[in-house]
Amino acid sequence: MLRFGSSLNAGAPPQMTPEPVDREALRFWLALLRVPTLGPSRGAALLQRFGTPEAIFAAGTSAWRASGISETLCDLLSQPDWAGVDEDLRWIESATPISPRGLLLRDDARYPQNLREIAQAPLALFYRGHAEMLQTPQLAIVGARAASAQGIENAQAFAAEAARRGLTITSGLALGIDAAAHRGALAAQGATIAVCGNGLDRVYPARNKDLAHAIAERGLLISEFGPGVPPKPENFPRRNRIISGISLGVLVIEAAHESGSLITARLAAEQGREVFAIPGSIHNPLARGCHALIREGARLTESVDDILTELAPQLRVAVAPLEPGAEAGRNAADSSRSQSEPADDLRRRLLEALGHERVSLEHLVERVDAPVEQVSAALLTLELEGQVVASAGDVFSRLHRH
Repeated sequence: MLRFGSSLNAGAPPQMTPEPVDREALRFWLALLRVPTLGPSRGAALLQRFGTPEAIFAAGTSAWRASGISETLCDLLSQPDWAGVDEDLRWIESATPISPRGLLLRDDARYPQNLREIAQAPLALFYRGHAEMLQTPQLAIVGARAASAQGIENAQAFAAEAARRGLTITSGLALGIDAAAHRGALAAQGATIAVCGNGLDRVYPARNKDLAHAIAERGLLISEFGPGVPPKPENFPRRNRIISGISLGVLVIEAAHESGSLITARLAAEQGREVFAIPGSIHNPLARGCHALIREGARLTESVDDILTELAPQLRVAVAPLEPGAEAGRNAADSSRSQSEPADDLRRRLLEALGHERVSLEHLVERVDAPVEQVSAALLTLELEGQVVASAGDVFSRLHRH
């Protein structure tokens, strides 16, 4: 039986940002990432032994053999793909302030602490968009590609409501449930992260091209695969461990038996993440995967409140760092307002702004004159503390204790 509900250190402080990687050092990082069959574990072992990618390549065959790697891998290390490295550099260096992109190394402060702690954590992540968003509390939403109309509606509605309540929506940019979850978050002016199974110089599936561009502009796309890497079938199980690894929990909406969504859910359980599943009709084959997860211990989910209640202990810690900085880039248009006030003061002013009325999120943002992402995060904290209650349509009211 799967074990759900394990605790997760969501609020661990990120490591200090290292000195910027210079171009030559970046070339050696890219060369290491391009070594076929290396993998995160062997790569991490070599880095621990030799210190840097440049030192790995300089060590030579005898030192590589002494470290216990195969002759095949020794041969690959002796022939770095410098032409491919130059292509990667061109992609990275084509970044603009409007279209950020780059390589996020595992010792960068923006690399999620939760992801560092999983088995086979990627050595680095390529990204397009706002990398700081990786530090926000995330809910993964996954499900069937050939989803039903009801499944699409559920994915959009759950993503929109969770995004309004302060969660970043993470998914895999696939057709069906994934795409609906991304769209729901964007429609709610929320944050969303797409984890891709191919290089970020292309969009897969092609039908999601416009969606991918919208996410790059307002959210974040990440991949452990460099530019030029096609969407091979074996890439997607690897992608799924990242989707669950960077999230506090995974919500499954429609999944057949032995589907990729169930792989993600089981990876989440192994990583100690919370797993949620929406039940469906016994006559719907796409509900069977969700029913199997519920039998194995996943939380039966009927509303976003079910998710927030389960994640509350982690969110109390994880939300707090978001409020002072507004650094996640959730709305690039608000960047000029990113200087924020202490979190306690914002929550106090929100309670005063609520008074004895029911007030919409839009009006609260106007009343306290703070960015919407800070207000959403503060309201989520107040909800978890039992001081505020949310109603349909992004309307909030204060709970007055007597």
